Amino acid sequence: MQHFDMVIVGGGMVGLALASALADTDIRIAIINSRALKAELSKEPELRVSAINQANRIQFEAMGVWDAIESNRLCNYRAMHVWDQDSFGEIDFHAKDLQLQFLGAIVENQALVNALAKQVKHQSNVTVFENIAITQLSLGESQHAIVLDGGGLMTASLIVGADGANSFVRQTAKFPVTLGDYGQTAIVATVRSERPHEGVARQVFTPFGPLALLPLADPLLCSIVWSQDTAETLRVMALADSEFNKKLSVVSNHSLGRLQKISKFQSFPLSRQYARQWVDTGIVLCGDAAHRFHPLAGQGANLGFEDAWCLAKTLKSIAARQTNNSDFRSPWEFREYERSRKAAAVKMIGAMEGFHQAFTGSNKAKKGLRGLALAAANAISPIKKELARHALGI
Repeated sequence: MQHFDMVIVGGGMVGLALASALADTDIRIAIINSRALKAELSKEPELRVSAINQANRIQFEAMGVWDAIESNRLCNYRAMHVWDQDSFGEIDFHAKDLQLQFLGAIVENQALVNALAKQVKHQSNVTVFENIAITQLSLGESQHAIVLDGGGLMTASLIVGADGANSFVRQTAKFPVTLGDYGQTAIVATVRSERPHEGVARQVFTPFGPLALLPLADPLLCSIVWSQDTAETLRVMALADSEFNKKLSVVSNHSLGRLQKISKFQSFPLSRQYARQWVDTGIVLCGDAAHRFHPLAGQGANLGFEDAWCLAKTLKSIAARQTNNSDFRSPWEFREYERSRKAAAVKMIGAMEGFHQAFTGSNKAKKGLRGLALAAANAISPIKKELARHALGI
């Protein structure tokens, strides 16, 4: 039976980022994931992508992870164009206005996971258990016990739940959760455009929900994230490809000319979820296990990475003061992490709820107000720069 200072349950982007951020410590870490961490990338772009902001990119660069991402699996974007379909409102952000080369990067999720997995597997302080599930998690006063499928047993001082929105760790710890339904379903797909995207991320707000066109490495390919009322999403997904392409091109205002879907659809219902408790004796949550919200601003992954950096800083502080890492079990050691990250999550959830309410629907007064809001923000330089800096995480 092996004992670890910390077991990270979940080998996705956030869990691996946390382990990678602790590479310069002596903390004994285990990562448990039900699937293989690394996966061979498909010939075509992967459907799930994330917009990585400038602050998190800098962190990945410092950790030596960014250069390990396959270059044809990410696209640096230099500008953003956002507009409302039913009003005159629009706003543009350009990297040059902030004296930057890029605003961020669109990265295929699995490509980032592969780069992180490569680094983590070479860390002397990490043991990876992949393709294996947890059959039992027993929370004890002095340590926790984990039984793996097949009978393997390990103990841990601290368990980190980085295992997604349906977190087994959170459920086992009985942390209360606040849930909400946006009444929308998002579809993702890869589309080919008539004109090159030129490294510009685009988003249009429609009465049914937002459509994002995220630039990929190929100058004629974009990943779409189209969030609409569920009934409308189902109707759109049932269209013949030719009709879908026509509708998509019209909704995007032909900003890239004619669009053609070249992949299958992937869909997922949209809901907000917030764990009201993140910390207990020897238990900490981060990433989607703690919070989930509307993807309209593309900030979900970024908030999760910020959880990881904050938690890593806390763990390093504890390790620097302790010889046996016994304080990894003390919930008081993690209260500041919980307070600060909860506040960030609540702020983001509130902002996304506000955007969702303001930019969904066809009410005439609402359309007029959101048009004015976008136009005003675009015209007033200090407001525009502040919005851009917030999106960049700087």
